[in-house]
Amino acid sequence: MRMIDVGELRLRCAMEGEGPLAIMVHGFPESWYSWRHQLGPLAEAGFTACAIDVRGYGGSDKPEPVEAYAMERIVGDLVGLKMALQPDQPAILIGHDWGAPIVWNTALTHPEHFRAVAGLSVPFAGVPSRPFTEVFHEHFTSQGKFFYQEYFQQPGVAEAEAEKDPRDWVARMMYSISGDVPPGDYWSKPYGATFLEGLPDPQPTSWLTEQDLDFYEAEFKASGFRGPLNRYRNHVADYEWLQGWQGKRIEQPALFIGGTRDPATYLFGAVTDPIALMRMCAPNVEGYILEGVGHWTQQERPDEVNRILIDWIKRL
Repeated sequence: MRMIDVGELRLRCAMEGEGPLAIMVHGFPESWYSWRHQLGPLAEAGFTACAIDVRGYGGSDKPEPVEAYAMERIVGDLVGLKMALQPDQPAILIGHDWGAPIVWNTALTHPEHFRAVAGLSVPFAGVPSRPFTEVFHEHFTSQGKFFYQEYFQQPGVAEAEAEKDPRDWVARMMYSISGDVPPGDYWSKPYGATFLEGLPDPQPTSWLTEQDLDFYEAEFKASGFRGPLNRYRNHVADYEWLQGWQGKRIEQPALFIGGTRDPATYLFGAVTDPIALMRMCAPNVEGYILEGVGHWTQQERPDEVNRILIDWIKRL
């Protein structure tokens, strides 16, 4: 574990191995720990594997303002990290959940620093034509339907629910969109519902053990959820920043891994073929959709993900 000064702040990084730099970026509500099954194999494959705590999480610095969690600032953290660890050669980016849009947009806006990019769960749909807030207001909020990102918008509301019992909140959230949850429309509820309302009781799984929950519980009891949730409060700022790259594509080699039971892989029902979507804005993408896999791709199927990831990364 190392604390790295990336310019604006310091990030906690779990590091293993030597060789070309591969930076792994987690999603919500996670930490560097969500890459625990990838660090060793990437190191053994001849890379410097570096899994970060995104700003606001775990041991990394935690600025207070909402605007400190804009995409532009987090992309800057990755550029600063790359320059601190391996300034003389471009690095590889790997991201999951929010980490996927973070690495897609980092590769798009700083191609001189990053030679390849892999995203898990969330495909790259190009530079947005409108803020995502407008999309979910149209399809959910205006129709009286609950959407979790709308629920996250008002500072303090989701924090209070999550921080009441971080272990239970993480366990229920993770189980409810995993490949292990029985089929069900758990998120079909009215606007005004709470996040946990209607979610099933989590059952034991092989990929999220009591020891894993111990880790996440300790992390979020220490850090709280304000920084992680502030990421969702920057859709308008992110849209405005990215307009500077309108019409641009990710030209580097790219890899996408999704799951048939992951709602994010299909952009909440907006697309039926995420790999075809990606080819329009990342023409050099290889894509894999894993049968029966839910949202927690590299934790649910670590061996399968590692095989695909290491085969791809060795061919770069």
